[in-house]
Amino acid sequence: MKHVIFPLAVLATLSALPATAQAACYAEYKARQDSPYKLVYDIAPISGPCTLDAAKAKLQSRLAKRGLTLLTVMSVSER
Repeated sequence: MKHVIFPLAVLATLSALPATAQAACYAEYKARQDSPYKLVYDIAPISGPCTLDAAKAKLQSRLAKRGLTLLTVMSVSER
């Protein structure tokens, strides 16, 4: 009987995992580089709350490390 219960318990645990997974958040944004001048449009994954303000805060520091200035966050979406 132990051989039947253990696989069922594992199966029940594994089937519950996708239900607890959080949806990924993506932000659509525009940025610029000054030297040489370049405009950038991209979509980036964002951790944390899926809001325009949260995306703006995350993207500003991330893009600054690449020499880019965030112009606007156009939208956020969960997928």
